Amino acid sequence: MLAKRIIPCLDVRDGKVVKGVNFQGIREVGDPVECAEEYNRQGADEIVFYDITASHEGRGVFLDVVRETAKRVFVPLTVGGGIKTVDDIRDALRAGADKVSVNSQAVQNPQLIKEGADIFGSQCICLGVDAKRTKSGGWTVFINGGRIDMRLDLIDWVKKAEQLGAGEICLNSIDTDGVRGGFDIPMLKEVVNAVKIPVIASGGAGKLSDFADAFLQTDCSAALAASLFHFKELTVGDVKADCRSKGIIVR
Repeated sequence: MLAKRIIPCLDVRDGKVVKGVNFQGIREVGDPVECAEEYNRQGADEIVFYDITASHEGRGVFLDVVRETAKRVFVPLTVGGGIKTVDDIRDALRAGADKVSVNSQAVQNPQLIKEGADIFGSQCICLGVDAKRTKSGGWTVFINGGRIDMRLDLIDWVKKAEQLGAGEICLNSIDTDGVRGGFDIPMLKEVVNAVKIPVIASGGAGKLSDFADAFLQTDCSAALAASLFHFKELTVGDVKADCRSKGIIVR
């Protein structure tokens, strides 16, 4: 069994780490580079940066933050938000990112996944997905930071992205994001069972046991959280210790 990964996520807006609930009520948390350094010290397996308003505002990714973080942090760094073209992917990787997360632009231009994977390798392309349960059952995909419902079936989309060359999926539940009631296990199970590539659980971690629950109840490869780490309620070490106590192999 591959070791499970614990990944802090830093949502960045206007050069500051921020956090909200269901994509609303945003408040500042701190400096992104300093936060990343702290998670590096705690033993994070990876760190994810999302520029949460880049797509909505039509801007590119925040390369200055990426460059400075890459100088100080020595775990894999994934960068998302505002990745619109192959050149954007190249710029992010040159700035020090190990992977890019494509979300809104990939939905609007799926060939971006294929082009990125063909040029840089699937291991560099993480598909970020924001999804919400529909009234009729199943889930629909949203873009632009949860603002626009694309009426796109989640399972159809992740299967297509895998075929196009995505190497990993970061699956975020809008229903549970920031609510801290646990990961969206039903949605996570469906996506994990639909694809062969690694899936990261995102959105909803509220207590220590939520991470282990995701690993024990699904075959997800990693679990990502923000609020619990940002507000110092838990450390990465706390989460790994709890997982190990339950027989889960972590890095």
